[in-house]
Amino acid sequence: MMDDLRELYQEVILDHGKHPRNFRHPDDANREAKGENPMCGDRFMVYLTLKDGVVDDVAFQGRGCAISTASASMMTELVHGKTAAEAETLFHAFHELCTQDEPDIPEGIDDETMEKLMVMSGVRQFPVRVKCATLAWHAMNAALHGEASASSDQF
Repeated sequence: MMDDLRELYQEVILDHGKHPRNFRHPDDANREAKGENPMCGDRFMVYLTLKDGVVDDVAFQGRGCAISTASASMMTELVHGKTAAEAETLFHAFHELCTQDEPDIPEGIDDETMEKLMVMSGVRQFPVRVKCATLAWHAMNAALHGEASASSDQF
């Protein structure tokens, strides 16, 4: 069963890595932040359009490995339509899943969203890949807070 689940997760990551969703620059973005991992060269710009406290649009551009690209793609799908507070909660949940053996997941995340976040949690077993998986998420969180970039020492 675990092998089947691992294989499914790998397929999802490969699909998002090869066919990233929301890979574009929205014309009406009113927040943006850069995320860069100098250790491997992954770099993304995350664009948010916040309207009345809701993520009305989210997209990204840049380049990175399959894991960072897949994670950025999945992040855009998960935070779209969420309030800024909900998007920040998702950021913290995702960060916990990727960095903690016993993650402390914030309340308020539905099962379907949690299952989607779990796809990337396997990077926890490969510490060097955690930065790849969390890069775009840190940039998104920085953009939410009006910051221009996410510092590499945050992830």
